[in-house]
Amino acid sequence: MKALIIAAGEGKRIREISGDLPKPLIPLLGLSLIERVILSAREAGIKDFVIVVGYKGKEIKERIGDGSRYNVRIEYIENKEWRKGNGLSVLKARDRIKDNFVLLMADHVFDSDILKELTREGLKGKDGILVVDRDMRDYVDLKDATKVKVEEELIKDIGKDLKDYNGIDCGIFLFSPKIFDAIEESIKQGDDSLSGGVKVLARKGRMGYLDIKGRFWIDVDNKNTLEIAEKELLRSLIKDTDGPISRYINRPISLRISRILVNTRVTPNAITGLSFLLSLLSGLIFFLGGWMNFILAGILTQISSIIDGCDGEIARLKFQSSEYGRWIDSVLDRYADAIIILGMSYGCWLGFKDALVWIFGFLALTGSLLNSYTAMKYDQVIREKKMKFRFGRDVRLFIIMAGALMNQIFLTLVFLSIITNLENLRRILVLGHNT
Repeated sequence: MKALIIAAGEGKRIREISGDLPKPLIPLLGLSLIERVILSAREAGIKDFVIVVGYKGKEIKERIGDGSRYNVRIEYIENKEWRKGNGLSVLKARDRIKDNFVLLMADHVFDSDILKELTREGLKGKDGILVVDRDMRDYVDLKDATKVKVEEELIKDIGKDLKDYNGIDCGIFLFSPKIFDAIEESIKQGDDSLSGGVKVLARKGRMGYLDIKGRFWIDVDNKNTLEIAEKELLRSLIKDTDGPISRYINRPISLRISRILVNTRVTPNAITGLSFLLSLLSGLIFFLGGWMNFILAGILTQISSIIDGCDGEIARLKFQSSEYGRWIDSVLDRYADAIIILGMSYGCWLGFKDALVWIFGFLALTGSLLNSYTAMKYDQVIREKKMKFRFGRDVRLFIIMAGALMNQIFLTLVFLSIITNLENLRRILVLGHNT
């Protein structure tokens, strides 16, 4: 299936930010708006794109290219009548698109799950499906938004000046080629907008809708909506499986770091490596023993925990997530845990030469490693049951820092050996109850 992206307009309302830059190329957390649209669609399984350009189209083509850098295929169509209604931009693609296709706006940022559901559900015997926001959230400019009236499974009316409406057009469509005939019919009636073509299909009972169901989308049309888009994208990085330390301490810091790093060439794997090196350094300093070394090592442990969140954040913001990246991050985290606890055990043993140090060190290490192993299954239960609390690596590393600051390494090892193994047992019981 192809995706048609409209990127022909001038975007006057956002000129205070864009300056001479065409609106689709306005940056948002390391990517331009149109790149976010392309990569969101790619995440939904779409690899073929047709982009209609107009105003400063040459700059867009030079920046985006043929799509090879995004692992997709892109072809361009020029709309010299870009000052007219956006229905003409859609109509320009008639000769390039012969089958059902997705239609997207170059300045709409959205959750890729919306597009996944749209393509999965299909047209259901209709000629068009429009994604509709029935919540009409606060940041939507109702004066400028395209309103829709829906009844049962059909769109009955659409337009910016609609008085009787119960939804907002999200600018995400699935069409059959019949939309081209509908737009032509609308143009003959004096309306060259895309909404005009949708109205034609709606009058024939051929236009359905898909409720967005609270998922994120936004039409970036001015400075305010650009700021909201950034805020919502950053907030989306908070995971259901985040533990309390990650959610309330680490994330607020790591998100600020990621917000800066996402505009650089730093890769998620480089961040993973940095986090591991900080953990390695922490473990080596624990080996030296002594309270001052413990304090430094404990602080480095917590810093590594914070940095450990940045790799995933940057990967998701820039659509660079991969199974290998997640796997190598997990592997290095296990090595880091082992080095830190081994360093704690040896450093503690230097001042407290008792075999119990090694026994509890072994139990703490075993419990910590198995915490990570059992989490792979347990996290599914957290997401399904929407549980609020998760005892994970963020909590363990914070406990280590707290114990180091208080010069209570032995008690920290004892506590970790007990709490981690009890948590493993609890997870086994919970998983057994839910399977």
